[in-house]
Amino acid sequence: MPSMRVIWLLGLLHLYIGWRLVPPLPSSWAQVLLVAWLLTVFVLIPAAFLGRRAADRHRADRWTWAGMLALGQFSMLLVLTLLRDMALLASLPFDAAFDGLFAGVFDALPELPPLAAATAMAVPLLAGAGSLYGLVAARRTASVRRVDVPIAGLPAALQGFCIAQITDVHVGPTVKRGYVQGIVDAVNGLHADAVAITGDLVDGRVEDLRDDVAPLAGLRSRHGSFFVTGNHEYYSGARPWTALLRSLGVQVLDNRHVLLHHEGASLVMAGVADWSAHHFEPADRSDARRAMAGAPPDAGLRVLLAHQPRSAPAAAEAGFDVQLSGHTHGGQFWPWNHFVRLQQPFTAGLHRLGRLWVYTSRGTGYWGPPLRLGAPSEITLLRFVAAPA
Repeated sequence: MPSMRVIWLLGLLHLYIGWRLVPPLPSSWAQVLLVAWLLTVFVLIPAAFLGRRAADRHRADRWTWAGMLALGQFSMLLVLTLLRDMALLASLPFDAAFDGLFAGVFDALPELPPLAAATAMAVPLLAGAGSLYGLVAARRTASVRRVDVPIAGLPAALQGFCIAQITDVHVGPTVKRGYVQGIVDAVNGLHADAVAITGDLVDGRVEDLRDDVAPLAGLRSRHGSFFVTGNHEYYSGARPWTALLRSLGVQVLDNRHVLLHHEGASLVMAGVADWSAHHFEPADRSDARRAMAGAPPDAGLRVLLAHQPRSAPAAAEAGFDVQLSGHTHGGQFWPWNHFVRLQQPFTAGLHRLGRLWVYTSRGTGYWGPPLRLGAPSEITLLRFVAAPA
């Protein structure tokens, strides 16, 4: 349940939205509808967190659905209201110049709706349309993004080696078995050499979500599926979750590596615990050097799975060629994608840190509001190719 300070802040922000949008609306019915909308959104957001405590999981999930939809609406209304105020402020000198230049010219024409009224109507309409579009984008099965990663000195036997990466699915109150099955089917259709699951797979307890993650046992690839923890696994109980994933045939790489033999060449597939793991389990501190320890120096490719992109400096120091990460969701929906760089070195896509390639996925599911806007979800197929000489 959100603290009283958070509820007070939510209340003040809802009052701000109402203060800026309700009075300029051109009709009383529009004003009543917007006030009712804001009150509903304000009530549903904290009710969703309180509802999760219900003993009936289906009822708890319904409350979460309602509250997360409301949270998405609130976010869009707040951002658009702020943008509207900035636009109105910027338009003031132009309005004055326009009125002075054309004074009396348009007196015979019917009075046009003032800019304040038109924009006050536009904000909730745009918020509603954007939320609907974002909901559809979030709930669809993620599309496949194909990425070639050039590796200097890549052995010919590893040319074209493919890893299918899924990350940040966030199985929980709004992401269930059918959603997971769709991802599994899409991944299996890629016929990858290996599958990497780079954390934040779940949002909830094993006893509540066991059946929803069961389709992961059906993942198929030449060398199998590999998993590393994200921060949300630690919120949800990392030990029970890693035990369950092992029972589903998924290898958990907790600061360790396995050696894959492929067409006569070897590939190091390593993984580290989440960057913040030591705050929950001191023994799980993320350690890229430990993950590399004992790996043969002549391995043709060294890949590290690390949930957060900010593990990259440690990966580079440990001698990895590639790091696959998630965590950021690419910002998930505008405009939050512009703030990710305040915490992480990379938001999405393929980047270079020294000789280390870092690929950051936008995520295969979503967290919180079922909303994707400007940051589409993805299943990534990474293909390793020899870098040009």
